[in-house]
Amino acid sequence: MTSGLDSHHGRGPSRKDTRRADQAHQPGFDVSDGQRDPPVEDVPADVARDRTVARKTDASLAGARRRSPARSDDVLAALDLGTNNCRLLVARPEGDGFRVIDAFSRIVRLGEGLGKTGALGPHAIDRTIEALRVCASKMRRRRVTRFRAVATEACRQADNGDAFLKTVERETGLDLEIITSHEEAKLALAGCSPLLDPGIPASLVFDIGGGSTELAWSRLGPAGDRLVDATSLALGVVSLAERYGGDSYTDAVYEAMVQEVANALASFEAEFRIGARAAAGDLQVLGTSGTVTTLAGIRLELPRYVRDRVDGVYLQVDETLGIARKLARMTWRERAAHPCVGRERADLVVAGCAILEAICRTWPVDRMRVADRGVREGILFGLLTGRG
Repeated sequence: MTSGLDSHHGRGPSRKDTRRADQAHQPGFDVSDGQRDPPVEDVPADVARDRTVARKTDASLAGARRRSPARSDDVLAALDLGTNNCRLLVARPEGDGFRVIDAFSRIVRLGEGLGKTGALGPHAIDRTIEALRVCASKMRRRRVTRFRAVATEACRQADNGDAFLKTVERETGLDLEIITSHEEAKLALAGCSPLLDPGIPASLVFDIGGGSTELAWSRLGPAGDRLVDATSLALGVVSLAERYGGDSYTDAVYEAMVQEVANALASFEAEFRIGARAAAGDLQVLGTSGTVTTLAGIRLELPRYVRDRVDGVYLQVDETLGIARKLARMTWRERAAHPCVGRERADLVVAGCAILEAICRTWPVDRMRVADRGVREGILFGLLTGRG
């Protein structure tokens, strides 16, 4: 089978880690009894309605139900606001897991320009708030009874991150929680856990995000307990692409990106010696991100991206990195024309490919598994058990 890169028909689609994360206030909609939103001029009717319903919804969650296991009649929601994407899942408990009943995903580029200015820009904030209004509306219509809404690297880094969250709360009724990079990695691991092979004792799960890359290293301890360590690199597809460019890349520029990421990974490898497990064949590697799902769609020669075809698929690493390098040599227009890349990812996917190549060089394995799941699913599992 060819890589699918010759098909050009159609268009496809740190510094503040602990801030707010340890506060006692529970995430979700802000519905404290007796509190009112501050006066805001010209609030749209649907936004005002979302706020009212948010208070009523959260009032039913008071007390132990926040930390108790979900009931069969609960409706769960998980919202993940990243540097590049805003994603929502709404689900009902079913058996030992959940059944998704609604979803939303939009590229908002919240972290656009953050590396240069240190702050979230006004246009990025407007795009993101518009997407969050859609999320709030969906949660209202689905009558969500318990939820968690988290924000990651862009809000961790931004000087105006706290002010942005207050604006979000005022405009949408949503109270987002900034989580640490360590918790972000562990949520991604939890969300991907159904795809891990229990017969392989150690796993490395990576999530290439817009502003950062998280890695979770899981293995069995001497007493048979599972040990998990995680790290976060302040290197993601948006931050790398903004520094190295988003059109076409020479081999030298691409290699410079790979080396920068590899250097950042070196301390994690030195501490845990994961490479020895890879050499012994005791390591499984799983990737969850737009980069790896895009590469999987190209490898499968999909005329358009189909999640059910991609989620859980295995990729040969050498072949996948070959596809990545072909993407790097293309122009932005050529990448945008590919149905599994599209205009919105054409300037970011090469930076993700460079991060992937650095990971694969540091921990060489023959194949890796692809997950179109992650933090949101990890949140839902936590809500099911009462630990979220």
